[in-house]
Amino acid sequence: MGQQPRAKTTNVRSMEHMRRWGIAERVRTASPLPAGYPTDIIFATRLFGHGIAKIENAFYGGRERNDWYSEAAQWIPQYAVEGVLRDHAQSLPNIALRFATRLQRVEQSEAGVSAEVSDIGSGRTERLSARYLVGADGARSTVRSILGIAMQGEHAYAQNLNLVLRIPGLGAINPQPPAIMNWLINPDTPGVIGPMDRGDTWYFMMAIPANASVPAPAEARRRVCRALGRDMPMEILTHDPWSAHSLIAGRYGEKRIFLAGDACHLHPPYGGYGMNMGISDAVDLGWKLAARLQGWGGAGLLASYEGERRPVHLRVIEEAVENYAAIPQNLVRPALEGDDAESEMARQQLAAEILATKPREFKTLGIVLGYHYSGSPIVAADGSAPPEPHLMQYVPSAHPGCLAPHLWLGDETSLYDGFGDGFTLLVTASGAEGDIEQFRNAAVAISLPLTIFAAADDRLRDLYGARLALVRPDQHVAWRGDRLDRDPRTLLDRVRGAFL
Repeated sequence: MGQQPRAKTTNVRSMEHMRRWGIAERVRTASPLPAGYPTDIIFATRLFGHGIAKIENAFYGGRERNDWYSEAAQWIPQYAVEGVLRDHAQSLPNIALRFATRLQRVEQSEAGVSAEVSDIGSGRTERLSARYLVGADGARSTVRSILGIAMQGEHAYAQNLNLVLRIPGLGAINPQPPAIMNWLINPDTPGVIGPMDRGDTWYFMMAIPANASVPAPAEARRRVCRALGRDMPMEILTHDPWSAHSLIAGRYGEKRIFLAGDACHLHPPYGGYGMNMGISDAVDLGWKLAARLQGWGGAGLLASYEGERRPVHLRVIEEAVENYAAIPQNLVRPALEGDDAESEMARQQLAAEILATKPREFKTLGIVLGYHYSGSPIVAADGSAPPEPHLMQYVPSAHPGCLAPHLWLGDETSLYDGFGDGFTLLVTASGAEGDIEQFRNAAVAISLPLTIFAAADDRLRDLYGARLALVRPDQHVAWRGDRLDRDPRTLLDRVRGAFL
């Protein structure tokens, strides 16, 4: 699997999914940086230049325990995350992975989907059949093309170049404090550099000015040296030009075929949203597909996928575009690099500007944890208003559609550890035993998997605002109440998409 200098942060929400799948520690172990490595962002004129500012604990990657989430973020290159996911998938029954395989054509009927695929090496073709097909096949999605779905928005409005570099000895002489990113703000080659592993491998990202061509490898090396502030021997391992887009698919599928990840939304990679948003797409769509395949999901369940995810995508795209307006070259100011009082003042002024504006890119729990599916047809409203949207501030809420608020119940026990693979009826206080039994009987009658979890923590009643909360497989609240306010079968039919 080739090295790519793309997604490098698995955020707190994605790591919570990894915990639920039992692989969070494997992801942490696979990170090429040592445990406890600072998840800070350094701003400097050049690597061997003047320091300007520091943002600590970016993306909430510090391992200090926080009641808001069950797992801290993890700095790890996307190729390493994919390796863990691949190995885990191969360990599961009834899963076959095929690489170097190209999708040629797709047909669907009322009963299922038929796909013709070919082996790239041998050219041999075969036909595969399934009940559903998901096109998580990237920005140039073949599935999206076959369905004739157009992307809407701005195409390729800015060019960039990502590099993976081997720079022997740079880590040992780097004068800046350890960090996952170094933003280098200078007029020659503004860019971002950071470590890819514990050795000599680094990533570097630079924007290409409008109407300029992508620098060839030799010129790219010269520009990196200027950004570093000294000549260093280096080898380019990956030379990866890319364009920033702001795009969303006109629709997210057709009948039994769905789109997920970059196949249905694209945005600049500022804020660490891309891979993580694709993982959350897979979680939302995945539990709904599982419910249909297992027989307990209603006919309307899959139709909720686009309605739930699209507003999240639009909000994240808007925020990523806003972050792209403050990339390194847009932070360059006169007189930053001198040793005199004027330059020191310029750096202090820029530091104040950075600390006032850039945390919105690196401290965004309001987006990462605060999105909700209020108003979804498979969420039972309780008459309360959804929480006001925030960018950086996360206010836990059990309003139906929100992520179930988290608590640590002990030294190692997360509230989420008590949730089941299907729906969970969380009991926060006594006094509703008869309603609990009604829930249990109604779930058995329709073969809906339901875990009853009575968590012994006095804080939960106030946190959830109700004695009972019905939590979906994706850990979002589907309903809450002190008592059952409707027939339990009717309620479960709503949240499983079996509309009457």
